[in-house]
Amino acid sequence: MQPAPEFSLSPLGDSALVLAFAPRIDPDINHRVHAIASALLASLGSDRVECVPAYHTLTVHFDPMQDDFETLSALIVGMPEESGHALQSARQISIPVCYDARLAPDLAAVAEHAGLGTETLVRLHSTADYRVYFLGFKPGFAYLGGLPEALHMPRRASPRLSVPAGAVGIGGAQTGIYPSASPGGWQLIGRTPLSLFDVQKSPPSLLQPGDGLKVEVITFAEFIALGGVP
Repeated sequence: MQPAPEFSLSPLGDSALVLAFAPRIDPDINHRVHAIASALLASLGSDRVECVPAYHTLTVHFDPMQDDFETLSALIVGMPEESGHALQSARQISIPVCYDARLAPDLAAVAEHAGLGTETLVRLHSTADYRVYFLGFKPGFAYLGGLPEALHMPRRASPRLSVPAGAVGIGGAQTGIYPSASPGGWQLIGRTPLSLFDVQKSPPSLLQPGDGLKVEVITFAEFIALGGVP
């Protein structure tokens, strides 16, 4: 008899389903999400299903003229156990970040909220081990897990109309880097001069789900020398 899965499956209208694990930011759960997505795409193909992974959920879009919720649910539940536990081959990426106040308008507020000095905040943020859990919000925006608990902080009460490309922000228990200029409500504590998204490259996003990320602290002068624009 097939053991009960650790996840739930729910229909999302008549052309999608949602697979959900326990609602938390957990690397093992996120590995499972991406592994199931990979196995499903390998089995059915990207022309038949579209998989949208998040922290602990996987949304699967399908053509209701070809598939239905019951058929796909049975396929997912019946996948071999190793499909749900397969680990991705992750890369380790270093991102230069400048925490100078000229590029970090919310650094002092985050430090005050955390009860820390700004130097301690920078040390905690820059020495953490981060993982790219998924891409979302906009093309190339990587949601990073691994933010030290001391730095968790609510989003801004009033979002900014324009956040510059490369801005490093904190939103709740997450940190992330804006790949292009856009509105945004995260607390901005630094900026990278690197370009994180380029439609001329394949893949266009520098960061991919499963990647490990480390921060390299740079000065304002180094930020400018690397092509950064204040």
